[in-house]
Amino acid sequence: MTATRVGIIGAGGVAQRHARVLSGLPNVQFIGVTDVVQEAAQRLAGDYGGRAFGDVGELLDAGLDAAYVCVPPFAHGDAERAVIAAGIPLFVEKPISVDQDTAEEIATLIAKSDLLTSVGHHWRYLGVVEQARALLRDRPVRLVTGAWLDKVPPVAWWPRADRSGGPVVEQAAHVLDLARHLAGEVTEVWAAGNGTPPPVDGADVDGATAATLRFAGGAVGTVAATCVLGWKERAGLEVYADGLALSISETGLMVRDGDDTRTVDSDPDSARVAVDRAFIDAVRGDGDDIRVPYAEALRTHALALAVAESAATGRVVRPHTPEAPHA
Repeated sequence: MTATRVGIIGAGGVAQRHARVLSGLPNVQFIGVTDVVQEAAQRLAGDYGGRAFGDVGELLDAGLDAAYVCVPPFAHGDAERAVIAAGIPLFVEKPISVDQDTAEEIATLIAKSDLLTSVGHHWRYLGVVEQARALLRDRPVRLVTGAWLDKVPPVAWWPRADRSGGPVVEQAAHVLDLARHLAGEVTEVWAAGNGTPPPVDGADVDGATAATLRFAGGAVGTVAATCVLGWKERAGLEVYADGLALSISETGLMVRDGDDTRTVDSDPDSARVAVDRAFIDAVRGDGDDIRVPYAEALRTHALALAVAESAATGRVVRPHTPEAPHA
């Protein structure tokens, strides 16, 4: 089999993870990486045997079969436009932007070009998530409670709302995506932020946010997020249906059905590998297991932005989710 040639735009932590996974997949050739910080691109390229390219155009001209966009939230837009114009299958890391307009523009361009896409909501590839969906298949969800309780990551752009979108958009989007996956679409949200940023220089995001969600199927839910800890305390979702309680995280699933309680362990790294493998297989035409194409990720992004808007304004907000064909 001819090797699938892959390039990465962005050389931060998540790009390093994808480069590591891709380098371990059979018949994948890591061509190289570009980043606005050339030293970062050189380090990543040196670690995984690729080349550090001077800019996005130079990377795309290298004859790629697929491109990964792994830039900070505020930097999305130009890289995606360039990849779409080149007609190259596109993997985008979440969050897909800090605003709605950029994400909708990219979604429209993708739909017009009928481009193969995937977004890095890797929780969808956890085996325990599929088990949870099977358990809920014949039981309507009544209540969802989610949380992402964590620290401020060690990157300068993260605690600034105009750069990251805030903790709900940048971190808790995984929880919101899982809530949509298991309980359906959210029709309205009401949220409150505590108005106090985490104790980090330059921070202007809320240190804590709490949101109430109403789902189209009749369920209600809550999501809580904080970034004031010095560690990652918890990230996951609890789902309640008639006679059934589920607790889901990257590391496992707990099921309580009446007097019976059981747990299933999960390896989070397996999902991180699976999301890349599924994309590469689809690029080759060897599989069709892309679970979050860009248009699907746009819906989760709209929900996260609605929570952030409600927390900032104090108003009930309906997520803006335009219909767009999946690509």
